[in-house]
Amino acid sequence: MPAQRRIPASLAESESDWRHYLEHSTPNGWLLRHNAMTEALASGQPMYLLHVTRGIDAIRASRELHVSTGCLVGSLYCSPLTSQREGLRPHNLGAYLMRMKPSSTPLICEVTPDAPIRTKGVDYLHLGPIHLRTYLRYQSFLTQAENDQIDRTVLTGTRATAGFLDVALRNAAGRSTETPEFINQLSDAIAHMPFLGYLYFEVLSEYLMLHSATPETKTYAQAGELNNWICKRLAFAAVDSMDRLFDLARFNPRHHRLVRLIDGLEPALAPGAADYVRRRVSHLFARTTLHPSQDAASFTFQGAELGTLREAAPGLMGQMIFREIRYLPRYPQLYHCFEKAKALEAWNYWNSEGIPTPFNGVVPKGEIGINPAYHRSKVRVWAARHDSRGYLHPDEEIQAAVTPHLASWWAPPREREAHTAMAEFRVAPGLGARSPIPTQRTLTSGIPA
Repeated sequence: MPAQRRIPASLAESESDWRHYLEHSTPNGWLLRHNAMTEALASGQPMYLLHVTRGIDAIRASRELHVSTGCLVGSLYCSPLTSQREGLRPHNLGAYLMRMKPSSTPLICEVTPDAPIRTKGVDYLHLGPIHLRTYLRYQSFLTQAENDQIDRTVLTGTRATAGFLDVALRNAAGRSTETPEFINQLSDAIAHMPFLGYLYFEVLSEYLMLHSATPETKTYAQAGELNNWICKRLAFAAVDSMDRLFDLARFNPRHHRLVRLIDGLEPALAPGAADYVRRRVSHLFARTTLHPSQDAASFTFQGAELGTLREAAPGLMGQMIFREIRYLPRYPQLYHCFEKAKALEAWNYWNSEGIPTPFNGVVPKGEIGINPAYHRSKVRVWAARHDSRGYLHPDEEIQAAVTPHLASWWAPPREREAHTAMAEFRVAPGLGARSPIPTQRTLTSGIPA
């Protein structure tokens, strides 16, 4: 169930309203509560997880698996495996990862928990206040020029998109903007505020996974899984080269293109997609960005200064700072200072809640991690071989521990640098989306959000 958070005033729909609709009025909504991954967590039985890596030799030599940041904050990025007579069957997300990273080595991780695991997910869309708090706590690590650059960029981006942001808040409060106009404004705003691209994609992914009725989706549903493939196809069709550089800051289809994209994936879902985006993006924008003390019907972004914005919209300010700070020239050296602070908070919370395997809970679509700081569960790791039917089998046990050490940082290039990056990716085939070029220090890779 979603966390019961305080919410801004005047929202037309509560989180409970949305949850009831998603769970009971969509073909696959039952999977929000009864999916194979969360039922395996709640069973307290050993779990088998798939992790893919390009650093198997470094892992063998160091006897360590390092964790990644991103949507799972500071955990080893995995997907579930289901034990069957034929072997370990990958979740459809894992099958996608292995297909997209053929040069990687699949690892089987066996996690034996000390008790049934509380099925509390991580919703990275709500991490904005934590990003902001971490930045304010450690901004003395930055030069005055760097802090000024961040403030200037954040304020410029907010002012460039203020008109649309106010439209989104009014829609969340019950006003109904013309849907094509809303989608086009959203598309234009993403260039100035990349976080909106992530929100846009997650909303469409939710819509597709919960409403899809294709034979493929029904087959996955019978196995207790939401269909990730349809979301990946959407991203690849919407953005050239997204299969090589998965960066949702580039996800910005305008209304006419959005309708064509959904029609190309599943025609029956095209008529309702855009209005769903308008309603859901508006609601989630208000929920994830405004402080609960604010009123969505009356707050305005237009003319607001940084001090006001940090108080009234800490979620938005944190998300903007998080994505801007990554492009400071010195950030590769400062990365561990900022990201380790957030990871320490997450590890402490998970340990206190008895969670060795946190999952991405925007919707439970198979993104699950291993908490490297949890000492009450046992983890064993094998290099895996896969057979012609797609099943995995333990091959060689790897004597390596999942350690609370963050893997090396790499940020996707800005749009103006993407062409150069694509050329580099073509020179180095097999390097996957949003992962670092392997070095001896890069012992594992994740899919940061």
